[in-house]
Amino acid sequence: MPVSVTISHLSYTGPDGHKLFSDLDLTFGPGRTGLVGRNGVGKTTLLRLIAGELTPSGGGISGMGRMGVLRQQVQPGEGETIADLFGVRDGLVLLAKAMSGEASVDELAEADWTLEARLDEALAQLGLPVTPETLLSTLSGGQRTRAALAALVFAEPDLILLDEPTNNLDIDGRAAVAELLAGWRGAAIVVSHDRGLLEQVDAIVELTTLGAKTYGGGWSLYRERKALELQAAEHDRDVAERQVRDVARKAQESRERQAQRDAGGRKKGAKGDMPKILLGGLKRRAEETAGGLDTLAEKMASAANEQARAARERIEVLTPFAVKLAPSGLPAGKVVLRATGLTGGYDEAAPTIRNFDMEIIGPERVAVTGPNGAGKTTLIKLLTGQLAPFAGAVQIGGPMALLDQQVGLLDRGESIVENFRRLNPESSENDCRSLLAAFSFRADAALQKVGTLSGGEMLRAGLACAVGGKTPPMLLVLDEPTNHLDVEAVEKIEAGLRAFDGAILVISHDRMFLENIGVTREVGLGAQ
Repeated sequence: MPVSVTISHLSYTGPDGHKLFSDLDLTFGPGRTGLVGRNGVGKTTLLRLIAGELTPSGGGISGMGRMGVLRQQVQPGEGETIADLFGVRDGLVLLAKAMSGEASVDELAEADWTLEARLDEALAQLGLPVTPETLLSTLSGGQRTRAALAALVFAEPDLILLDEPTNNLDIDGRAAVAELLAGWRGAAIVVSHDRGLLEQVDAIVELTTLGAKTYGGGWSLYRERKALELQAAEHDRDVAERQVRDVARKAQESRERQAQRDAGGRKKGAKGDMPKILLGGLKRRAEETAGGLDTLAEKMASAANEQARAARERIEVLTPFAVKLAPSGLPAGKVVLRATGLTGGYDEAAPTIRNFDMEIIGPERVAVTGPNGAGKTTLIKLLTGQLAPFAGAVQIGGPMALLDQQVGLLDRGESIVENFRRLNPESSENDCRSLLAAFSFRADAALQKVGTLSGGEMLRAGLACAVGGKTPPMLLVLDEPTNHLDVEAVEKIEAGLRAFDGAILVISHDRMFLENIGVTREVGLGAQ
């Protein structure tokens, strides 16, 4: 029987009273479906509702088949191993006991002799050179995500729910996820901002404040159809609003013409040219005509306004968001960063970075690439002074701004405004408010505590605080800046960075992002 999920009249209101869904109807059929939408619209919440982790406020969800879930973050418990993640610790213990000849007859009957081979196959499929005894705490974030995907494959569910499966993954890891999804024969619902991954799905469901709509095909086809729909909706809205204005103008012209006729009648009556009885009749007819005109105008205006309202409802009202970086004034020949003989890490006996040399001159765009665990973030910390080197030196030749994965420059207990003023003390209150508004934090939104923001909102706030001061950075250092942003926000950031006249040093596994911001040089760490 084909696997499917049916959502009927679904409503959900969060603990804070914010309503995310209202009377949502949606069906996910067999095949691979990408679930897209802007940050905060409720994609992860919808997955959790489907998985049964949250209870709807109204409506229901029905489905068929066994379900497996991949979460955005894999947080290991103390002492947790690969075997624990796969749920096979007891099975491996029993198998080892059986192979050593210590198992009872009943235990031998329960032993799964294929367990080790299936476990190895799942790990190999996701390119993970680990053993069942490997501690999850020793793996990088990307490696833990791969391990969770391998555990999902191992469980053989009919339906998989993937929440941002390529976040924190290196190029090989992203390729492994793409290969897994391409070969998946069950049903899959994938929440992702990875444009490359979304190209290979069978359908895309877009979740907006207006509801949900399904589009056949991958990302490019969806964007083409979406652009045509938006163009048609905006055209219909403009036509409807023009009709509202035309109706109002014609009604006013009719009232003015009737007023002129009435005035002419009154003048004749004042001269005594008409009998009183005829004058009274004309007055009554004038009043009736005026009333009829008003009634007709009201009907026409009501119909036109209804058409305009229906046209507007087809267009999602969005808060404008732009990234506008002030000119840095960086000269073409200026050295903004120089590292010589840089050696460092967390263990002096086994440094992560050894004898590293690098120079960035003028407005270069340089990407630090390499597999998970190669030391990319460690290198950034050494270059930006967050980590003291064991040997070598780093010179920074101008103002620098750093935006790391955790957006560590922001104080979670402060508001966005307070963070901005602390990090940019030379900016006035008006400068602060204007800049934050450009990053879509207007009025009370700028007063939100940073600790209450979503991942995408926090990154946006961090970028605003990092680049929005009176002294723009000549060097902008970014560590995985797009991980938690929706595609529209990524495209806006790409546009802002393309227009930036300073230097950029960036860590990112998103090849499309690197191309779109104009990276011209890559510095590779570790084996690719």
